[in-house]
Amino acid sequence: MFYNPRNPVRWLVGGVLLLALSLVFGCSDTGEDISTPVADAGQGSIVLSMDNPAVHTVIAVQNRHTMDLMTDPLVVGTATGLNKNGVPSIMVYLESDKGGKNVPATIEGIPVVKVVSGKIKMLRGGSSSGHTARYPRPIPMGVSGGNSKDFAYPYCCAGTLGALLQDALGNKFMLSNQHVFAGDQAASDNDPDVAEVGQEINQPGLIDVNCQDIPADYVGYLTEWCEDNLSVDCAIAEIIPGMVDPTGTILEIGEISATTMDAYVGLPVKKSGRTSGLTRGTVSAINGSFNVGGSDECGGESTVEYFTGQIVVTGRKFLLSGDSGSLLVEDVDVNPRALGLLFAGGSTTGIANPIDDVLNYFGLYMVGN
Repeated sequence: MFYNPRNPVRWLVGGVLLLALSLVFGCSDTGEDISTPVADAGQGSIVLSMDNPAVHTVIAVQNRHTMDLMTDPLVVGTATGLNKNGVPSIMVYLESDKGGKNVPATIEGIPVVKVVSGKIKMLRGGSSSGHTARYPRPIPMGVSGGNSKDFAYPYCCAGTLGALLQDALGNKFMLSNQHVFAGDQAASDNDPDVAEVGQEINQPGLIDVNCQDIPADYVGYLTEWCEDNLSVDCAIAEIIPGMVDPTGTILEIGEISATTMDAYVGLPVKKSGRTSGLTRGTVSAINGSFNVGGSDECGGESTVEYFTGQIVVTGRKFLLSGDSGSLLVEDVDVNPRALGLLFAGGSTTGIANPIDDVLNYFGLYMVGN
C-alpha cells in the first residue's frame, strides 16, 4: 500500500436458464465452496451479462440479501456469477475459509458459491518488477504515476496512469483512481496538505523515485475526482502538452478502441499496470458489492468504503499493490475495448468500476481508434 524509504522493499438465455432458475435446490448450512470461481465450466450457450433482463432475477436476489450476508465480518462482498455447473449463482466472497459458516447453499432458489478472496483493498504502492521506470516523453499509459504531493513522512505512494480520455473539444486527460491522484483526504502532523485541483501528477510516481518531488517528472495537473459513495473510484488530470502520447497507447497493450464494452462472465481480459505489468484474467462475476479497505492519506488512518455494481476478475497475480488505476480491456490483440477501471483486489480477485460509469461521471470519451 505504501513505501517507507527507511526500509526499501465481467445471456443468451433459453430454456436451460429458465429450468435452472425453477429448480428447487437442496439446502444446507454452507454453500458450494470453491477457492476460485470457474467462469466458463459447463457454461454452454449461457453468457451472463447485464444486457439480458433475465439476469436481473438473480441480481435482485443478491441485492436483497447482501447486507444480511455481510453481517458476518469475514464476508467481504457478493456478486452474480456462475457455479461450476454453469448455473447462475450468487457469489459470496470471504476474507478466509473461516468465514461464511452460516451462508446457505441456496437463497430464494438461487445457488450460492463461496469464494475465498481475502480482504479487498485499494492497491497503490508496493514493490514492483513492472512499469516503474521514467519513460521517455511523451509517455504511454499503463505506467507508474501519481500525485507529486502524495506523501506523509516517511511514507509515499503511487499507482498506475491508466488511460487517456478526451472531451468534446479534444482536450485530453489522464485517467486513474481517486486514491491514486487525490488520495490525500486528511491533514496530519506529518502531512498538513490535502489533495487540491492543480496539483502536479508525476511519472514515475513518488514510490519509484525514493519519495522525491521532481518537477521534471510532472506530466499533468489534477483536474477532478469522484466524490465519495458513488461506487466509482476515479480521477482525471489534464495532460501537460508534449508529456503524454496523444494516441493513448498503453504499454504492452498498444492503442485501444474508442468504443467501450460491457463485461460478461467468462470474458478474457487483460491490463497493464505499474507493479505487475501485463497480466491476463477472466471476468468471473458482475454486479459486485464489496467493502473495500483503504486509507485517508498515504500511510494514514484505515478506511472502509462500500462499492456496488462492480466487475470481478479472477486471474493468478492479476492485480497487485500499485496496479490501482489500470484500465481493464478485452483480451484481443488489436484495439481492445475498455470495460473497467481497476482499483482494488484480494488474493485471487480484481475489482473494477464499469468504465461507462466512469466516463459518464466526467462526461468524457476514450481516446482510441
